[in-house]
Amino acid sequence: MATTAPSTLPDQRRQDRFALPGGPGWWASCAAASLALAALTSLGPHRVWGVAGALGYAAAAVLAARGRSARTVGAVAVTGAVALPLAVLLALDRAQLEVEVVARSATLLLADGTPYAAHPLIPGDFTPYLPGMAVFGLPEAVAGAHPLTDPRLWMGAAFLTAFAYALPAGARRDPLLWIAACPLVALPLAVGGVDLPVVGLMCLGLAEAGRGRAGRAGLWTGLAAALKWTAWPALPVVLALSASARAGRGASRCALVTVATAVALVLPAALRDPGAFYAHVVAFPLGLTDAVSSAASPLPGHLLATHVPGGRTLALLLLGASALLVALSLLVRPPATAPDAALRLALGLLLAIAFLPATRFGYLVFPLVLAVWAAVDRQGPVHPFVRLRVRKKASR
Repeated sequence: MATTAPSTLPDQRRQDRFALPGGPGWWASCAAASLALAALTSLGPHRVWGVAGALGYAAAAVLAARGRSARTVGAVAVTGAVALPLAVLLALDRAQLEVEVVARSATLLLADGTPYAAHPLIPGDFTPYLPGMAVFGLPEAVAGAHPLTDPRLWMGAAFLTAFAYALPAGARRDPLLWIAACPLVALPLAVGGVDLPVVGLMCLGLAEAGRGRAGRAGLWTGLAAALKWTAWPALPVVLALSASARAGRGASRCALVTVATAVALVLPAALRDPGAFYAHVVAFPLGLTDAVSSAASPLPGHLLATHVPGGRTLALLLLGASALLVALSLLVRPPATAPDAALRLALGLLLAIAFLPATRFGYLVFPLVLAVWAAVDRQGPVHPFVRLRVRKKASR
């Protein structure tokens, strides 16, 4: 029986590590961005993060210039950009508004069976997330407000855990340090951000689909879909990848598990008070309520809607056209690997962020995390599932 060394097989991914930016210039630019945010923002938690992050990134730049290891430099950056501002903000009981919203939604869920207030009036009264997001507020709702029950800790832990397990075996520590230190991720880790657990679960769903585990892919994707609408574009991508990875046999199972998981977590709260559900998670995000969302970063969709007559309609048309093109690409050329699927999803989300009338720079964490994960997974060590298929082909 003839065998071929695994390293010579054409379908095995290279063992090279992905070279993430980590030189002195990178960390110095992160320090400059942090200082700029601290100087320009009107939000207290963001100002705390900007000052602490600038110190951490500056120290990382100095260490990188002196030739210290990437792991040491990354640890210093994480300490300054995540651990230090997080500790200060927890001690001061300060956080981004999302943290308060998640905590309140969990309290309402336990009291009324729905995380949505019946009569929201101002933007802070709305909970524009799906019911699953309230899970991160349950520790505080049950045990009371305390640094260890703060929702941002649980959201951050969920993201880091999901992202770590989505990475290929043997490549978890260094990319995890880098992504945690990256300003777009470090900021919500410290001040609180609901997007991190969503994108972490999206990466894990894609990873499991690429490994041929359709049921697990459906579970993680369904959990993400029960947290926030922004996870829903991942559903067709994960299904297309599942169909490709298992020659069509995995798509139906993945779809069934995804829908069952999302429905089980969303439907009870939606049926409990359909009017409140619609107001919070449909009308408010679409700008159909008297209260206006504060998501207004100067990206193309917002600029069109604000400054061009009929610009809102044009922005929505561009958004729809982008979604249609991505959907057609999935039909014409389905992604063959998890990294390909992640990059396709990252592109689609980037276009959506650009053309949404109400958007913010923080949403860029979605394409960033997906792209980084795809790059690491593409060049990382072979997963055991892939290795097994490679050996079977070699022995034929």
